[in-house]
Amino acid sequence: MKFVRALPVVACAALASGFGLASAMLTACSRAEQAPAVSYVLLDGRKGDLAALRGHVVLVNFWATDCAPCVEEMPAIAANWRRFSPQGFETLAVSMSYDPPALVSNFAQARALPFGVVIDNTGEIAHRFGDVAITPTSVLIDKQGRIVKRWVGKTDFAAVAPLIAQLVAAS
Repeated sequence: MKFVRALPVVACAALASGFGLASAMLTACSRAEQAPAVSYVLLDGRKGDLAALRGHVVLVNFWATDCAPCVEEMPAIAANWRRFSPQGFETLAVSMSYDPPALVSNFAQARALPFGVVIDNTGEIAHRFGDVAITPTSVLIDKQGRIVKRWVGKTDFAAVAPLIAQLVAAS
C-alpha cells in the first residue's frame, strides 16, 4: 500500500525524465498532492509539526553533511530564506538518518544556518515524503499544504526564487 501511494510521483518522474520534461511534469504530477503530516524536533530542541506551518510557503530540503551538492546549495537556500522569510517563507533542512547528529549540529553552527535544521534519525520524515533516499532532495509546499514542486539533485535555488515569490504573494 505504501508503495502504491508513492508510485504516481515516481511514475511521473520516470515519464518526465524520459521525455526531457522533468520540471514541468513533476510540477503537474504533484500539484494536488498534500504534504504529509510530520512532526519533528529542531536542533535547538524545539518541537514542530508541518501542519502548524500551514499559511506559510515551506521548503523541505533533505540533505547530508557528506553530500557535496547539498553543501554547495546551502548558501542559496539560506539566501532565499533571508529574502522571503519576512513574507511567510519557512525552510526545514532535514538531515538523513545516517548522518551523525554531531556532524549535523557542527555543520549548522559553523555555517550559521538561519532556518530550522531537523535530524531525521529514524528516517520517518524521509519515509513520509515518499521514501527519500537521494540527497539533495527538496520539496516546495504552498500555503495550503500542497506539494508544488520536487527536485532530486542539486537545484539552482536562485532560479527558484521567482516561484517562491509567486507562492508567498498568493493568498
